[in-house]
Amino acid sequence: MRKRMKVLLALGLAAAALWAGNTSLFSHSDARPLLIAHRGLGQTFHREGLTGETCTAKRIFAPEHPYLENTIAGFRAAFDAGADVVEFDIHPTTDGHFVVFHDWTLDCRTDGHGVTREHDLAALKALDIGYGYTADGGKTFPFRGKGVGLMPSLDEVLAAFPDRRFLINIKSNDDEEGKRLAAAVGALPAERRNLITVYGGGSAMAAYAAALPDAPVLDTDGVKRCLLRYWALGWSGYVPRDCRDTLFMLPANIAPFVWGYPDRLAARLKAQNSTLVLLGAYDGSGFSSGVDDIEALADLPARFDGAIWTNRIDRIGPAVKQ
Repeated sequence: MRKRMKVLLALGLAAAALWAGNTSLFSHSDARPLLIAHRGLGQTFHREGLTGETCTAKRIFAPEHPYLENTIAGFRAAFDAGADVVEFDIHPTTDGHFVVFHDWTLDCRTDGHGVTREHDLAALKALDIGYGYTADGGKTFPFRGKGVGLMPSLDEVLAAFPDRRFLINIKSNDDEEGKRLAAAVGALPAERRNLITVYGGGSAMAAYAAALPDAPVLDTDGVKRCLLRYWALGWSGYVPRDCRDTLFMLPANIAPFVWGYPDRLAARLKAQNSTLVLLGAYDGSGFSSGVDDIEALADLPARFDGAIWTNRIDRIGPAVKQ
């Protein structure tokens, strides 16, 4: 009986130590979370049955604003709505530039055809990037004719917003693309480089990181590895190497089960030059979502030293400001 009591006491003390070392009950942050606007401000879409081949322009919700994703106007609207960081996607062109566009091919959103990276800058800028958007199954196309010339180059975006923070997504596994982007970012003044974080997977990301070893990066291949290792070891306060100098991406419905969430976790990450980024709830589809409505925002801590990922900065930005 005494031996059993000692075991129970030891287990109780261990549980209490784990709780004390990971609770945020006594360490509330006063920091307002940063807001990351995914692709700036653009049209959002139904996620039911979403796959990697889905043309999301053909399933948008009825438009509530005139902006298209990955455009200078959409970026400006995002910053005006309260974004601290704008995320966007890039592809190389055949004549040595980068364009800001999400899709690997042009057929879904534009009046063009083929692989995005197999065109030169002039051809891409001549396209109508609003051509394929429809909210009613193809009966009407509310942005057709309104997106001609709106696909920007990377140079145009950086020139339009010289003092803003960006998160750039490399879409390929091409190491030459990583090297080219590193050369472009490396040529910027140091204060400008510090406002740019690059993320992606594969050899393109490795080549970028090798060329600019001090630049902030997120290797998406390591996101799951980081989370699993932190789950195994984070109870001790240890932050695995995969979770350092990066963005710690965490779905909102999984976050409460992660050691130290929110304030102890955010502080541990910050000490390792990383940032806690809360995504929308994980739905099992394999695709990340954003915190896109007030109900989802209400489930998050009002204050924490990290960031919120959203596709609807027009809704979330004003709410967080309040």
